[in-house]
Amino acid sequence: MAEIVASKKVLISGGTGFVGSAIIRALAEKHPSCAITVIDRSPPRPQHDLPKQVECMQVDVTNAREVGKAFLTVNPDVAIHTAGIVPCLADRFGRRLERTVWKTNVEGTRNMLNAAAENGAEAFIFTSTCCVTTDDLRISYPNINERWPTSPASLIYGESKAAAEALVLEASSDEMATCALRPSVLFGPGDYQLVPAIHACIRRYETPFIIGNGFNLWDVTHVSNIADAHVLAVENLVTSRTAAGEAFFIQNNEPIAFRDFCLAIWAHFGHIPPFEIRIPEGLAYFAGLACEITSWVTGSTTTLSRGSVRDACAVRYASGDKAKAILGYEARIGIEEGLRQSCEEYARRIGVELPDRGR
Repeated sequence: MAEIVASKKVLISGGTGFVGSAIIRALAEKHPSCAITVIDRSPPRPQHDLPKQVECMQVDVTNAREVGKAFLTVNPDVAIHTAGIVPCLADRFGRRLERTVWKTNVEGTRNMLNAAAENGAEAFIFTSTCCVTTDDLRISYPNINERWPTSPASLIYGESKAAAEALVLEASSDEMATCALRPSVLFGPGDYQLVPAIHACIRRYETPFIIGNGFNLWDVTHVSNIADAHVLAVENLVTSRTAAGEAFFIQNNEPIAFRDFCLAIWAHFGHIPPFEIRIPEGLAYFAGLACEITSWVTGSTTTLSRGSVRDACAVRYASGDKAKAILGYEARIGIEEGLRQSCEEYARRIGVELPDRGR
């Protein structure tokens, strides 16, 4: 298998970002002779290291002409599409960015698929998300599997990624095998959303507050684990093709209570909530509504909303059986080690010295 992958040319969209760069590092480490080209709107970023042998091209995936030109130049055997927009917390539960998100996540995927097919790529891997199912916040998702349907009533991120994933899976054929990987919430060194947002609760004196019962389980995925899954998908689609036309939930397979995850992050920074105040979900929901009304009247933004309350109380974890059976995927970095890496890297980024935890 190593010899087969080593002979391939791989094009990765979004390769200068958090997830894309991790995939490139994993692919280059396991298959160092593989030719890798990155296309991204942004040039290489210092916070996301890329191997020296990787070629980079500045390309906007929403521009079909630019994408087509890149594929024509590289003529890749394999395309990995990670480029997309993940709305920040303040925009996650609204529709303000709907047009931009849809254009990038759906039309950008369509451009990538068309260019890959036209230039004879044999494999196409799409970085999807668990949100294609779990962004319908009205429902609990305990130990779900890939047979669960995507929801017609969802947040714009989940809607857009579900539409893009459908394009990818429908495009799978004898000529070009495709698959989609659905990571849960991502963390790891270089994370710019999850750990920073939870750490910021310390500064805002929000750590004592528990919305709901605090026991709701959810999934997280270390970025190196989703990178490993992409490498496995490449290997599968250029050999046995048993993953063709399939979607896979990818996570650490260690469901953890949201509150416990937050407490672990705060502990790395030497913070323990001095007391706890439990806020019933219903009360928090109406507080979120009040914040939404206030932000609408004043033109400001809010992180507390009805959506963020439901999100914090959600039960969301999936089975890893299918990914293990077909891709051979198992999480290599566990939550405890992953959090250590994440918090140490974030502390360096913000210039904070972590307390000695006896290591």
